[in-house]
Amino acid sequence: MDGRATAPAAGTILNALATGTGAAFAIDLETTATVELDGSEGFSGTVESAPDADTTLIERCVERTLEHYREAADLEESVQGGTVATESDVPLASGLKSSSAAANATVLATLDALGLADDVDQLEACLVGVEAARDAGVTVTGALDDASASMLGGVTITDNTEDRLLEHDRSDFARHAAIYTPPEQSFSADADVDACKRIDSMADLVAELALDGRYTEAMTVNGFAFCGALECSTQPMLEALPDAAGVSLSGTGPSYVAVGDRDALETVCERWRDRPGTTRLVRTRTDGATTL
Repeated sequence: MDGRATAPAAGTILNALATGTGAAFAIDLETTATVELDGSEGFSGTVESAPDADTTLIERCVERTLEHYREAADLEESVQGGTVATESDVPLASGLKSSSAAANATVLATLDALGLADDVDQLEACLVGVEAARDAGVTVTGALDDASASMLGGVTITDNTEDRLLEHDRSDFARHAAIYTPPEQSFSADADVDACKRIDSMADLVAELALDGRYTEAMTVNGFAFCGALECSTQPMLEALPDAAGVSLSGTGPSYVAVGDRDALETVCERWRDRPGTTRLVRTRTDGATTL
C-alpha cells in the first residue's frame, strides 16, 4: 500500500501569534511525500534535503491519519507501520510554511495509500495534519492559517484558537511573489509569543483589512508590526516598496515575501540579490495539495 502527494508552501498575510487569527496564501514551492504502509511496527521517516532533520512531524502525520481514517478505510489491524519520505524545494525553518506543506503532503499521501484521497474532505484532512503538528511541537498556534492555504490553495483566513476557517478566496490576488530568504533559520516554536501579543490591536486591524479583501495592505501592515515585535529588520520591506503591491515578513521569518506585478517584482529581486541569502520569483497558487 503506497501513496504519493504534493503540497505548496505559503506566505503570510497575518501572523496568528498575536490574536489567534491568521491569514496566508499559497505559493509555487512544493513538498512531495511518499508513504508506504506495511505490517512492520512503527513508522520511519526521511527528509531527502536534510538527512539529519527531525522526522517526528511526518511520522506523526501518518499515525494520525491512520487513527482518524482507519474505520473508513476498513484497514486491517496488521497495518501498523511503514515508511514516509519527503522531498522539497521549500527551505526549512524559513517562514515559508515548510512544516505545513510537509504535513499536508504526508496526510494526503497516506490517504492515497488507503485509497481514500479522491473522496476526502480536504479541510478535515488538513486538521489531521494540524493536530500532528501540535503533537510534534513545531507550532505554537496550530498553524491552521498556513496549513489551510497550503491544502486548499488561494488565500485563507482562520481562527486558529477554534480551528475554524473564516474565509477561503481562490482569486489570484497577486499572481507573482518575490521571496528573500536570509541564510539563518527561525523556528516558529521559538518565537517570542508575549512580544507578539503586545501588538494585538495592530493584528486586529490587519484581520479587518484581510477580511475586506485588502490583502496587499494587510500583509504590509502585518510585516512592519511583526518585524517590530520579533526584532527583525524592516529594511528588506523598505527595499520592496513602493514597487511591490504588498510585502511582509513571512511567519516569524527570516523570509520576506512581496507580491505584485512581475516586472515590478524583478526590480525588487535585483535589490534583494545584493543581500546574503537566496532570492526567488515564483507564482502564487490558487490550487492546493494534490495526489500524484
